[in-house]
Amino acid sequence: MRALTDVTLILQAYGRGESGASEKLWKMVYEELHRIAQRQLAGEYNRRHLSTTALVHEAYLRLVDDDNIEWESRAHFFGIAARVMRRVLVDNARRYRAIKRGGGNPDESFDESRFVPENRIQEVIDVDEALTQLCRIHERWSRVVECKYFGGLKEDEIAKILGISVRTVERDWVKAKAWLYNYMYTPAAA
Repeated sequence: MRALTDVTLILQAYGRGESGASEKLWKMVYEELHRIAQRQLAGEYNRRHLSTTALVHEAYLRLVDDDNIEWESRAHFFGIAARVMRRVLVDNARRYRAIKRGGGNPDESFDESRFVPENRIQEVIDVDEALTQLCRIHERWSRVVECKYFGGLKEDEIAKILGISVRTVERDWVKAKAWLYNYMYTPAAA
């Protein structure tokens, strides 16, 4: 329990602009962010090595560069970290797709395996679009999917972040998956 409190205290110190808080925060959350990134990219190592470290670094930089966030707790930090990892993965998937289609700067060096393997580029973009639609209908379901799919968080972690029970997370996950499946795979009426 001490570590949870320490992260919260460091987040508050960081929010106040205290010297050295950013370095302490990095040391305290790095392993957890790395674990989340590894879960997100799990199963892709058999095809090619993906840089979980690069994903963690990019997400962390985006997290600490946003001065508009008032950090409330460890759970709040990791909840937002899941959302930021989603943005990093989607941004890179879209960037890769644009470069592959001839857009972007041709002199730009881009390693498509950096965050999202080629066979998952469209999937990440499609899930992001579907989640945006789901959020308009049921925001909590969208947050559950975001934390689980993009953040790689477990049900108990999501429950803490969203302030709901584990059972509610489980029910929301089932309902959200059904909604997403229908949205993504049911042909639109002509």
